[in-house]
Amino acid sequence: MSDVTLQNFEPDVIEMSRQVPVLVDFWAPWCGPCRTLGPMLEKLEAESGGKWKLAKVNVDENQQIAAHFGVRSIPHVVAFADGQAVDQFIGVLPESQLREFLDRLTPNPGELALREALELAAAGDREGAQAAFQAALAYEPGADDVRLAYIGFLLDGNSVAEAETEFGLLTPRAAQQDAYAALQTRLEAMRGLGDLPDGADLRAQVAANPSDLAARLDLAKVLIARREYESALEQLLEIVRRDRGFEDDIGRKTMLSVFELMGDKPEVVSRWRRQLSTMLN
Repeated sequence: MSDVTLQNFEPDVIEMSRQVPVLVDFWAPWCGPCRTLGPMLEKLEAESGGKWKLAKVNVDENQQIAAHFGVRSIPHVVAFADGQAVDQFIGVLPESQLREFLDRLTPNPGELALREALELAAAGDREGAQAAFQAALAYEPGADDVRLAYIGFLLDGNSVAEAETEFGLLTPRAAQQDAYAALQTRLEAMRGLGDLPDGADLRAQVAANPSDLAARLDLAKVLIARREYESALEQLLEIVRRDRGFEDDIGRKTMLSVFELMGDKPEVVSRWRRQLSTMLN
């Protein structure tokens, strides 16, 4: 628990909340309900073992902070996470409701492990990231969002067999998630890569016979496996243009999956969506 003023609000609340959630208790010495809520919060902070921090702001001495957060009645508690105010309540809550409030605010061990996995993967520590992904799944084996993220990580490392095993462990609910179809398309492309002709050979086939849609589809699969998504979209769009019904509209369906794979490039995806829409109209 720390007493916060304008001088230390940034490090003790904003920056600290990037590590663990911070509850800011706006109070005053003359406030009777504050004398009830304050000790309850201090007790719960001690029990948390560092999962969250408590900061107290005396509104009489820090009116500027109170005004900034619209505090008009106390006690008023504002929760911060990742540098932002994310939740709040006014008045004194029963301890059971306080615990529910904190449960919503504090990440569970599985969420913490997933966050660590993503950070390690971004930093290039694949061994550490894999261990963190596995820890996250050990906490929540049925968490499809975690498993889908892990499958994407495995495919990034060309661990196709492991990715296929993990895909088989997804629950039936996983198909409802946006990432599912995209990762399925990528997995199928990488799984069949060894059975497909070389990309150069497929390009030659397409150049020699532009109407060979099977060759175009195989080339698109090779390009998807290599993560050359825009080149794959060129082939898929041409399949749609030449024969919308080819293999049950596979050109359009595969394009939609590739759009999901390119979620980090919304402007590029938007451009290709417009081209597809123009083709279909």
